Amino acid sequence: MAEINRELADFLKRARSQGDPSRAGLPADGRVRRVPGLRREEVARLAGVSTDYYTRLEQGRAINPSPAVVEALARALELDAAGRAHLKDLFGMTAEPARRRPRSVQRVRPGLYQLLDALDGEPALILGRRTDILAANRMAKALFADFEQLPHRDRNYARWMFLNEGARALFADWAEQARAAVENLRLEVGRDPDDQATRALVDDLRAHSPEFDQWWERHRVHQRTHGSKRLRHPLVGELTVQYETLSLPGDPDVTLFVYTAEPGSPSKRALDLLASWTLTDSSPERRR
Repeated sequence: MAEINRELADFLKRARSQGDPSRAGLPADGRVRRVPGLRREEVARLAGVSTDYYTRLEQGRAINPSPAVVEALARALELDAAGRAHLKDLFGMTAEPARRRPRSVQRVRPGLYQLLDALDGEPALILGRRTDILAANRMAKALFADFEQLPHRDRNYARWMFLNEGARALFADWAEQARAAVENLRLEVGRDPDDQATRALVDDLRAHSPEFDQWWERHRVHQRTHGSKRLRHPLVGELTVQYETLSLPGDPDVTLFVYTAEPGSPSKRALDLLASWTLTDSSPERRR
């Protein structure tokens, strides 16, 4: 069975197991449910397909359903926007599949370095494929870690989150943030299932982190667009920052993360204090 079909089969099974019969409006039939979630025939009925057809999909058979059927499956399984996108990726329905684009070495163009420097008062990171950390400004290094001092293979957000003790100590909501990193990486695997570097990263994290392995098995997906992080910073104490993600036109594999704190809040004062303490290191380095 092809890898993408195994991914599809696993995702459908996991999504079905999380379904709620009462919420789906299914009438009670008196049968005892031995496992949680929806039965195959119930998903098929909700999606308007035969049980045999859905069963073959869940077995990972080589079937190319129509967009209408995929949308009906997404509704039956109550998938959110990220789940719907992931399902379409697994069926190969993405308009421009990532796996068809050449995988060149990712580099940050000079203008983006200038943008990071211009955002000097706010922590900002640029992440690439598989959450590789491509660049960080002064405040991001002060708030999170100086990623440039890490070995090259460790300059990866997911690897840092799970295998670096400093990250575990830094995040007051580490489990929430780490789980989101897993779910975002799952989404990326669906977009580009043939990327060996991503597969190697996943295999390494599953081997060295029981939490990563446990959350990976759940096959949940999440698209990080905005949110908040709670930190216990060793210099300025507890603070909460909000983040927004910005995708860059012309380079869909690069994402800019900008972190801010509510004006006038203790968290904003903590960020300002951190900025003043690290001001002596603020002169931008020349990049070549």
